[in-house]
Amino acid sequence: MPDMSPRDQILAGIRRSLGRPALEGEPAAALERRIAEHAANLIPQRAQLPHEEQVALFIEMAEGVQTTISQVATAEEVPDAIADYLAQHNLPAELRVAPDDWLSGLPWGKRPTLTIRTGKAEEPDTASVTPAFAGVAETGTLMLTSGPHSPTTLNLLPETHIVVLKKSQITGSYEDGWARLRESQEKDAMPRTVNFITGPSRTGDIEQKILMGAHGPRRLHIVLIDG
Repeated sequence: MPDMSPRDQILAGIRRSLGRPALEGEPAAALERRIAEHAANLIPQRAQLPHEEQVALFIEMAEGVQTTISQVATAEEVPDAIADYLAQHNLPAELRVAPDDWLSGLPWGKRPTLTIRTGKAEEPDTASVTPAFAGVAETGTLMLTSGPHSPTTLNLLPETHIVVLKKSQITGSYEDGWARLRESQEKDAMPRTVNFITGPSRTGDIEQKILMGAHGPRRLHIVLIDG
């Protein structure tokens, strides 16, 4: 199967495991049309708003699930906002920052008390900083893609997850986020993982009591950039 795309190889393997022959003719063409069209699902009315109202809805929904948000005017203010957040919560001034070119270019040196390391998260790391691909207004959800610039471990291992997001990245619905992702990627070059994160990790399995940080970060903080 050397000439087959990764998607076709996966589908062929599934068909073989089920004992089904390869699709051919009109059934194959119909499937290809359905995949290519990316038909949208139902979109909540509350997300169909002008962009500034989508931003306000995103903030409202995110804060409603215990996400905290700092708003800054420019990217140059991000290190200050993060350092202040750590100090306000009496957290160590140590960060594992995603190896993203844009994040790395921020003026971290203006806050010399911060200890900055880059790369994937390791067990001792207490706080991570990552970019986001989009913010979804309908539920206050972050859309993060995996790759060399943003290892998925940064989203899951540290107890404090800090996400840097621009207002221009906020979309109304999940479908809008997926459409934007498809437009930004070449065919068959989608990221291996897309994480949707709504608030910090929690569970209510034990006696119906909410426990924060059960399966991931106990704190989720967004630095929202106006420009």
